[in-house]
This record gives sequence, C-alpha cells and structure tokens, in this order.
Amino acid sequence: MSALAGKTLLVVVGGGIAAFKSALVVRELQRRGARVEVVLTEAATRFVTPVTFAAITGRKAHVDLWDASFPGELHVQLTDAADGVLVVPATADFLAKMAHGLGDDLGSVCLLAARGPVLVAPAMHPRMWSNPATVQNVATLRARGVAVCGPVDGPLASGASGMGRMVEPEPLVDALEACFTPQDLAGLRVLITAGGTHEALDPVRFLGNRSSGKMGYALAERAQRRGAAVTLVSGPVSLAPPADVTVVRVRSAVEMFDSVSNHYPAADVVVMAAAVADYRPAEVSPQKLKKTGEGVPAVTLVRNPDILASLGARRGAARHPTLVGFAVETENLVANARDKLARKGCDLIVANRAEDGFEGDSNVAVLVSPEGDLPVGALSKRALADRIFDHVVGLARPGV
Repeated sequence: MSALAGKTLLVVVGGGIAAFKSALVVRELQRRGARVEVVLTEAATRFVTPVTFAAITGRKAHVDLWDASFPGELHVQLTDAADGVLVVPATADFLAKMAHGLGDDLGSVCLLAARGPVLVAPAMHPRMWSNPATVQNVATLRARGVAVCGPVDGPLASGASGMGRMVEPEPLVDALEACFTPQDLAGLRVLITAGGTHEALDPVRFLGNRSSGKMGYALAERAQRRGAAVTLVSGPVSLAPPADVTVVRVRSAVEMFDSVSNHYPAADVVVMAAAVADYRPAEVSPQKLKKTGEGVPAVTLVRNPDILASLGARRGAARHPTLVGFAVETENLVANARDKLARKGCDLIVANRAEDGFEGDSNVAVLVSPEGDLPVGALSKRALADRIFDHVVGLARPGV
C-alpha cells in the first residue's frame, strides 16, 4: 500500500508552462489512494483551467482567496484538512514568495498556513534557476524543511535545454510519498540480491530460470525509501535500477557469490531474493555448440556455491547481520520453508509458490520465522517488500 493512501493532499498549481503536467500529478496521487484538493494561482489559469481539476478530482478547484461562495477562511479550511502540500510547478516567483513569507493570493496564503510535509517541484528557465536570488530562496526553503524535487536537465518549452525542466509526474509523486514514509531503516546498510543467474553452456546459450528480478528491485526501492543505504547485487534483468541504490551487476552464481561475500561484512541486513541456479555446466565450450549427427550432447553439471547457507554459517552467535531468504516451492510450501529456515540459519524465510511469484507484479507469500508463520495474502511486490521490512526492522541492529 502506498504511503499516500488515505492522505488528503493540497496541490498548488503555479503559473508556468509545466502546469499542464500538474493534471497528471493529481491523477497519479489519486491512483495511489490520496484525496486531492487543488488551488491554482491566477497565473496558472493562463495554462490550465479549474475545470480540468474539477473533472479529475470531482471537487471544485480554487483560485480566489476572496471566494464568497466558500464559507469561512478558505485557506485555513484547506490546510486544516491537508496532510501535506505539493507545489507543482514551483516558479521562481512562487519560490520567492514562500522564502519571504508573502501571502497575497490563495496559493501563497495556503503555504503560510500549511501543516505537514511541503514539497516543491521547481520549473523555470536555466538562467532563472541559477540566478543568485533563486539559489538563496531555495536554500532558505530547504533550511526550513521544505523538500525540493528537481529540476532536471532537459529540453524546455522555449526550445532551449538545460537545468530547469520539471521532474516527471511519477518520480515527483515518489518523492512526495517518501516524505510520508517512516525512516525506520535509517542507519542500516542493506544488501539485497535480485534476478536469476545465467550459467553459460557456450558463448550463446545458458541455463537459467524465469526470475524477472522484480521482487528484489522492489525490496531495494522500499529499503532506500525507508532510509537504508542499499547495495543491490543484480543478475541479468530488464529493469531500471532504483534511484539512489548502489547496483552491482553479475551474471553467474559464482559471480554473485563473490560479490555478496565481498559486501557481506559491511551489511546489517541481507535479503537473498535472487533465484540463484543450484547447478552450472562443468565445462563451458569456448565456441558455439553445433548439432552433429543424430546424437544429443550430454551436459555434466556441478553444484554452485550455496550463498544463503554460507552466509548463515558465517554469522556465528551474534546473528548479525539479519538474514532473510526466499523459498520458491511447488509443494509443501510452509514445511519446506521451515526446513530451509533451520538449515540455512536465517531469521526469516519468505515462502511463495512458483506460479504466484515468477515474472508478475504481485505475489502471495507466507513469512516463516522462528516465532511462527504469517500468511500475508496477495500483495504487490512493493507492498510485500514493506511487510518484509516491517518484520526486519524489529530484528536489525546497525554495526553489531
């Protein structure tokens, strides 16, 4: 579940060309379960209209501080109901108003009365962004605890390109969600593995499995959002790496074993979400294998290192770092997971059936620990990642 679910958010739309993206931001906020109220500055109405936002939210979008149709103090009522405020786009003028505490329209007065997190999404010409006045205003806002997302380097409406383009809606909403996410993993170093491994037969072919890496990448993203310093050791996947996560790319089980072994001593939490191949070909052909005659070539396999078991054995009596493994089963789900918990020396096993977890965006899992079994039902992989870290946060201790 998104950290924004059930929140009431006030979106203040500033008067820049990037205002057209604010409608997409409101849609994304609602998709994540938030209730949204919208205020437009007078300048914003030159780019988008209140009708647009009324259609999206089902509620009137406000412009006039002196709206006689609204009983009482409109800015106070809006901010009393709001859990947080997002300014999108935040123009140079609006940032200056915020920095100097000016309140001459509904949007700026709402910011003076705001409670909870405030996030601004700057958008302007690069020369305006680099102007010393804007630089100082942004520094002032940061010092007061205002979160600033962007701008980014890219093409602008004027045809120019540079640092001043507004962040796109989805990462912007991610940044707002982070403002509401508990930082209960702050100070912890989390090592996560993801994806499958490719065990080479020849320069063209390999033995592998159906793992997409989505679970491991969701774990890395959620751990980072909750304040952890994250290292992600990833097998071959077609996923974009999570922001602000250190990614180490490997291909084979042996490479993953070596990388995990190198990073393990610095970790406070290790989550082995990768689907590591148990076996690899004993010999790798230096050339592509050709069909010859009617026979079928025999492939001799040898065992790969058992990364999870090796980590469990290394922990010793201190049981540090906290160790989480995964068990993908086709039968006897909980019994096999509980056996793995004991054999591999883990604190937690996340058990799921192969048909539920591979390749999709959701999973159906049971969290198996020494204390018992906790079925968590069908969840998105991001939500399951949070449930896993909810359990881990009570066990992990930095720097033991």
